[in-house]
Amino acid sequence: MSTQAQSKNVTLTTLQKIKDAGQKFACLTAYDACFADIASSAGVEVLLVGDSLGMVLQGHDSTLPVTMADMVYHVECVKRGNKGALIMADLPFMSYASESQTLENAASLMRAGAQIVKLEGGAWIANSTKLLAERGIPVCAHMGLTPQSVNRIGGFYVQGRDTEQAQVILEEALLLQDSGANILLLECVPRNLAKTITVSLEIPVIGIGAGPDTTAQIMVLHDLLGVSPITPKFVKNFLVGNNNGIPGAIESFVSAVKTETFPAEEHCFD
Repeated sequence: MSTQAQSKNVTLTTLQKIKDAGQKFACLTAYDACFADIASSAGVEVLLVGDSLGMVLQGHDSTLPVTMADMVYHVECVKRGNKGALIMADLPFMSYASESQTLENAASLMRAGAQIVKLEGGAWIANSTKLLAERGIPVCAHMGLTPQSVNRIGGFYVQGRDTEQAQVILEEALLLQDSGANILLLECVPRNLAKTITVSLEIPVIGIGAGPDTTAQIMVLHDLLGVSPITPKFVKNFLVGNNNGIPGAIESFVSAVKTETFPAEEHCFD
């Protein structure tokens, strides 16, 4: 086991203390027990059981085909291998379209082993966020590029580049915090916008393609290992040049996040 292994279970309080201290934490997707063990033992604080599994495991061209049954199965797998990281799980496409759906499906993920659920959207998920928070279910709000809305957006494009859209994202981030969100995840937004939002919020902000100033960084496991079919601008292959295989690559990612050497300039959007 890595010397970076968790000394105790990571909680939301742990992450908030890291944010308040001006430090960084690392997040990584995981879909099975083996990689959950490796990643959590390497010091990853948050394991995301993401609906990205639809693309990297199932071979779909988007996350939309992923079902609740898929998510529950993979959360259960990750739970068995986890060594102290916080487990976050995605509510998949159209699984939180009504209050009853939201509560039932979030409860299913929590029973399977999740400790926080992630919803994609802006102001329109404020009521769902409040509903879950009032019932003791922690929420991560996912803003910026939201893959479940890829057909509405028209593709995988950077969000918030114009002043008006950036202001809306900031205002909606504050609204979601006020509605009870415990964490915000920003995907594919300009680094200056991500910095403004991170400074403006009291809760931790996780970034992917959002520059170096967020509280944390997240990567898709398959991107980190260089085995994804596409390579977005914000991705770095940590397996290249590593002498300790997959565990070493993940340890290098954790170290790079905490020492603020990743993401570098070439991984950011302006």
